[in-house]
Amino acid sequence: MAQNKQALKSRIRSIRATKKITSAMELIANAKLAKQRNGMEKNREYAETLQSTVSEIMASNPDLESRFTEKKKSDKVYTIIFSSDLGLCGAYNINMSKLLRENANKSDPLCVIGTKLYGSLKNEGYNIVNEAESVDNLTYEKIQKIADKAIKMYLDDEVGRIQVIYTKFVNTVTFDAAINTILPYTGEAKTAKETIFDPSPLEVFDSLIVMMTQNVIYSLSLETKTAEQASRRMAMENANDNAEELEDKLVLAYNQARQAAITQEITEIVSGADAL
Repeated sequence: MAQNKQALKSRIRSIRATKKITSAMELIANAKLAKQRNGMEKNREYAETLQSTVSEIMASNPDLESRFTEKKKSDKVYTIIFSSDLGLCGAYNINMSKLLRENANKSDPLCVIGTKLYGSLKNEGYNIVNEAESVDNLTYEKIQKIADKAIKMYLDDEVGRIQVIYTKFVNTVTFDAAINTILPYTGEAKTAKETIFDPSPLEVFDSLIVMMTQNVIYSLSLETKTAEQASRRMAMENANDNAEELEDKLVLAYNQARQAAITQEITEIVSGADAL
C-alpha cells in the first residue's frame, strides 16, 4: 500500500510540473497569436488593393494576353509549403504534409519553409530546391527571393503552375490546410472602371502580377504563422485540461489509498486491543 501511495504522489508531482510547462506555453502562444494576427490584418489592405487593381485591368481589357495568364507546356508544379520550426502544435504540420502528398509529385520542385517538415520530406525523396529556412525568421525580402525564383522557372516554362500549401486561418479555433494556385493567374475580372493605365494595361498588368505574387505568398506566410500559434494555443489548452482531469483522478486514488491505510491501521489496533 505504501509503495502504491508513493507511486501516486510521484505521478501527481510529475503531472503538476508538466502542467506548469504547458500553461506557460499556452500563454506564450496566445501572446504570439495576437501579434501575428495584427500583422496579418495590417498586410491585408495592401494585398486587397493589388488584387483589385489586377482584376480591374482584366475587366477593362477582356482580350488581354499575358505570359502570366497563358497555359505553359510544362506539366510540372512548383510547390511552396509552409510548416513550423517547432512541434507541440497539434495536427498543424501533419495536415499540410498530407495535403502535399495528395497534390504534388516527388519529382516536382518543392520549396519548404519551416524546419519541422524539411528533414522528413527530404528523406522521403522530394525534390527540395531550397536550403532549410526558418519560418520564424521569414521576412518580406526572403519571400521576394523565393517568389522571384518560382516566377523565373514559370516564365522559362520549367514549371506550368505555381502553388502554395498553407494553413487557412478562419478564427482562433478553426484553421485548415489549403492550396492556393498563384500562377497562371486565373482571378475573376471585376466590374470595369474608366481608369487610364500608362504606359499600357499589359505592361502595368505584368508589373503588378509580380508584385501581387510576392505579396500573396507573403500574406499566406503571415496567415500560416497565425494559424500555427492558434493551433499551438489550442493544443496546450487541451493538454492543460487533460492534465487537470488526470490529476483529479490520481488525487482521488491517492486519498482512497491513504484512507484505506488509515482504516487498516485502526482495524489492527482495535483487533490487538480485543486480543488483550
